[in-house]
Amino acid sequence: MRLGVIDVGSNTVHLLVVDAYSGAHPLPDYSHKVVLRLAEHLTPDGDISAAGAQMLTDFVQECTEVAESRGVSELMGFATSAIRDAGNTDEVLAQVEAASGVGLQVLAGEDESRLTFLAARRWFGWSSGRLLLVDIGGGSLELAAGIDEDADVAVSLPLGAGRLTRELDGDPPTPGQLKELRKNVRAEIADVRRDIKKVGVPDRVVGSSKTIRALGRVCGAAPSGEGPYVRRTLARADLTARVPELAAMTAAERSALPGVSEARAPQVLAGAIVVESVMELFDIEELEICPWALREGVILRRLDWMSQ
Repeated sequence: MRLGVIDVGSNTVHLLVVDAYSGAHPLPDYSHKVVLRLAEHLTPDGDISAAGAQMLTDFVQECTEVAESRGVSELMGFATSAIRDAGNTDEVLAQVEAASGVGLQVLAGEDESRLTFLAARRWFGWSSGRLLLVDIGGGSLELAAGIDEDADVAVSLPLGAGRLTRELDGDPPTPGQLKELRKNVRAEIADVRRDIKKVGVPDRVVGSSKTIRALGRVCGAAPSGEGPYVRRTLARADLTARVPELAAMTAAERSALPGVSEARAPQVLAGAIVVESVMELFDIEELEICPWALREGVILRRLDWMSQ
């Protein structure tokens, strides 16, 4: 079947069209996305603004037209922290569905973590043993660990790269701001460290998300043009060496780095601080970058349901 998945994130809204069959590798056919930065379209009360809701509605409508043109037989959509944390979630979802016919499923943070873990497990396989997953999006940080396809423990923390960037002033931010940010980030991660560690020492540590891929590229990983099957890693020593450099740069200067887009440049510094903090608190020397993440997890779960 040809399946379309609309992923409503904090930064981008992305339609991915795949050829998907039970027991087979989902094959990407077409990608269509826009940078909406929904998390920046919040009112003082924490609601998605009317303008933000309309932009989302318009793009989801556009996605339905694109999906039809690509021969999609089933179109599904999901939303993460930007919609999940808004005060007017139900109203925004109703507006989108009334205009487009697409009912967006709002994923809980733990579900987001578990589905991303599933994608990593399927990508790396059973021979990887116990996995520890690190995934950082625009609004949240997901951590999951386990030996099976369903993580033994999965948590979501409000430590997304975009969310934390909005707490900083200045371009670049001051050393005092970064020190305070690092302190708060580590305190939140430390609160869940025991829950993650008690399931056992991981045999493989995996990182997913665009932010981690960008950091990997900054630290020397192969470019995306070399394909998804090239082994890519992010070493803690390399990341720690680059964080002060990122902190001294403006967003425009960061956008000139390999793998860092103009849209992601403002938040790559906060993302680096979060990832470095996770690696230090969990004694991770190196993580392996996974090309699959939440979107693929949603697709794989849908295929699992088809086979039942």
